[in-house]
Amino acid sequence: MFDDRHTVLPQGTLPETDDHSVPVTRSDIGNVANLRDAQSLPRGPMGRRTRRNWYVAAAAGAILVGTGIWGLNAHLAMPERGTVPPSPPVATVALPLRENVTNRTELTGQFSSVNQVGLRAQVSGYLTEIHFHDGQIVRNGDLLFVIDPRPYEIQLQQATAQRETAAAALELADKQVARTARLNREQFATDELLDQRAQTQRAAAAAGQTAEAAIRSAQLNLEFTRIVAPFGGRVSMRRVSVGSLVTGGTSDPTALTSIVSLDPIYLDFDMSEADYVAYRHSSVGEPAEAKTTVQISLDGEQAWSRTGELNFLDNQVDRGSGTLHARATLSNPDLTIVPGQFARVRLPVSPAQPALLIPDSAQLTDQSGKTLMVVQDDGTVVPKKVEIGALEDNGMRVITRGLLPTDRVVINGLMRLRPGLKVEAHLAPLSRTTKN
Repeated sequence: MFDDRHTVLPQGTLPETDDHSVPVTRSDIGNVANLRDAQSLPRGPMGRRTRRNWYVAAAAGAILVGTGIWGLNAHLAMPERGTVPPSPPVATVALPLRENVTNRTELTGQFSSVNQVGLRAQVSGYLTEIHFHDGQIVRNGDLLFVIDPRPYEIQLQQATAQRETAAAALELADKQVARTARLNREQFATDELLDQRAQTQRAAAAAGQTAEAAIRSAQLNLEFTRIVAPFGGRVSMRRVSVGSLVTGGTSDPTALTSIVSLDPIYLDFDMSEADYVAYRHSSVGEPAEAKTTVQISLDGEQAWSRTGELNFLDNQVDRGSGTLHARATLSNPDLTIVPGQFARVRLPVSPAQPALLIPDSAQLTDQSGKTLMVVQDDGTVVPKKVEIGALEDNGMRVITRGLLPTDRVVINGLMRLRPGLKVEAHLAPLSRTTKN
């Protein structure tokens, strides 16, 4: 009999080990902790082989899952057959504007009043009235100050009385001369007496003229007690107060205030000798009475919104500065310009000549100079180096060199372009009123 404890099973007939392990899911494969937790794996009679087989199966599953994800991403990244390529960017282009342009030089000028006066007292007396506010706009003939007129009214009355006295004396002298002349013809009065009466008559007539002059002087002094504006303009601040004793006359009269005219107004500026020569060359052939128009720009206003007429050139160049003084006159209906204010003035220095203009915003600036983006016939963007001139009204820039009349210049969409890029060009009309 055999002992059951020593029973040996033949090779190849080993019974299959029951596998009581828990099924592995995708989340278990990705969970590293489950792979490390060897204690949580069930073991059968052949525990080591079961554990090794589980590791192999988990690794194979992870490889298959990674391969599937990579294949899905690669499939999504590949373009589908028949996809339309993106359209080229759109750019607005325009042909340069061709117009006659006059070259101008820009100078700095300062405004001055056409008329300016300091008001001073012409008669002495106490100031009794002031009829304006400091800085007020006044018109010609407006009453400004009143000096006490009573002393001068008395003088006028005295002069009038003197005239009456002189008139009475002259009347008496006339009668005496007539009577003496009649007696002299009858030889009852001597020639000497007649001469004395004639001399008295002439003295009375002279006294009457003196009285008339005294009356006019008194009337004038009385008129001087009322100080009025000699022209329209802006009055300065008052330098005296009511009750002040002002002194008239020619020695040291009291200053009361000052007035400057505002419309029209002068703009004074100095031009260099080279600018003067260029200006003279530009005006050759024009009539002598022709007026030169200058453009004027003030701070806070639209550039070159005002115009004036050049009406004065000095007769010599200043030896110290090498400049020639000039002056233009312009209207100031709104009275916003004041004397002493600065402005920029543009003076023409050449006759009108044809030139090419583009919007100033179409140019690009780098260290080498100015560049324009030009679109060729095949839609390729090509940069072009140019030389620029003056900036005209409404933002139009003069191009002096490097641009052809047939070039299609990009005026909108520059930020999306680069040299060599293919674009879809839309041609737009260009004028001086074009705004970008």
